[in-house]
Amino acid sequence: MSNYAKVILKSGKDQSIRRFHPWIFSGAIKKILGEVKEGDVVHVYDNKDEFLGMGHYQPGSIMVRILSFTEKEPDDKFWFNKLQQAWELRKSLGLISESNNTYRLVHAEGDGLSGLIIDMYNGIAVMQSHSLGMWLIREKLAAMLKELMGDNLKAIYDKSENTLPFMAGADPNNAFLLGDSTEDIAMEYGLKFKVDWLKGQKTGFFVDQRENRKLLEKYSKDRDVLNMFCYTGGFSFYAMRGGANLVHSVDSSARAIDLTRENVELNFPGDKRHDAFAVDAFKYLEDIKDKYDLIILDPPAFAKHKNVLHNALQGYKKLNAKAFEQIRKGGIIFTFSCSQVVTRDMFRKTVFTAAAQSGRFVRILHQLEQPADHPVNIYHPESEYLKGLVLYVE
Repeated sequence: MSNYAKVILKSGKDQSIRRFHPWIFSGAIKKILGEVKEGDVVHVYDNKDEFLGMGHYQPGSIMVRILSFTEKEPDDKFWFNKLQQAWELRKSLGLISESNNTYRLVHAEGDGLSGLIIDMYNGIAVMQSHSLGMWLIREKLAAMLKELMGDNLKAIYDKSENTLPFMAGADPNNAFLLGDSTEDIAMEYGLKFKVDWLKGQKTGFFVDQRENRKLLEKYSKDRDVLNMFCYTGGFSFYAMRGGANLVHSVDSSARAIDLTRENVELNFPGDKRHDAFAVDAFKYLEDIKDKYDLIILDPPAFAKHKNVLHNALQGYKKLNAKAFEQIRKGGIIFTFSCSQVVTRDMFRKTVFTAAAQSGRFVRILHQLEQPADHPVNIYHPESEYLKGLVLYVE
């Protein structure tokens, strides 16, 4: 075990890791003993040489992503057990069925695999590495997944080209690690959708909104629905199945609008209740007075870093204020933030300010979050990134 470089923390900077937080920040490190390069496994010690944990090293703000708080050898058994625990949890959640083959298999810190995301679409695993350490063992992980999942797994596509930091001489071209597939139709609670894992955002679809889409379906009957930042139309086709009078989907990306139209046609061929518009969201919201009585606001992350947090909160306030001002009486707003640095309390206060600014009477019907296949590591509050509110507007 002595061949691992030792990361020594400054005096007093060990409290976070003793509370099992899985990130070691650069400012906490006193020195590194031994040779180390990006992607290596390192051991972390306090200033008195007591072992605290081991993880992947990377230059930058987060310098070590902890994988274990014990001196376990990160051998094949170690990685297999981590993947097996993630797979067993998803099976126990009852997510995998004939009507649903879309779910998150590995949620980074939530599954003790910091730096790794794996989403499943009808037997196709789309893998994203957010650390070089995970990317370097991608083929090993792919082989283990196949052993674990058997016929439940048809192919594995690595989509890490744009997610790796620093890249330390790596050449992360997106490619299949196992098998091959042109099958791009997946299913979520009986609804079909096309997945663009080659060029689409994230791994191709926003799996984390599955339960919130299902809830929206219950509120859609006889309503005129506006789905802002629709991406590929997930909320839109749930609203249609729920019995909406009409559904309008809006996104600034023409490619997203094309996919939205294809997805609606897959589920509701020839249905005239739906229309889609490739236009800037804020511009579209300038003049929607009394046109809609159900509005979905699911923007991309306005803040990925704390230094832009203030501007992000102003963006959320402006967005929600426009919806509050213009939605019909008795309307419902589903509003979300997926910005990790925006806490649940910050988001709620921002929406409260927007509501007060509009002068409308607003009630909270539901407080929403990410689903169980995106588990939150209780020691890592940063992994609780998705928050939402369902609001009734008088």
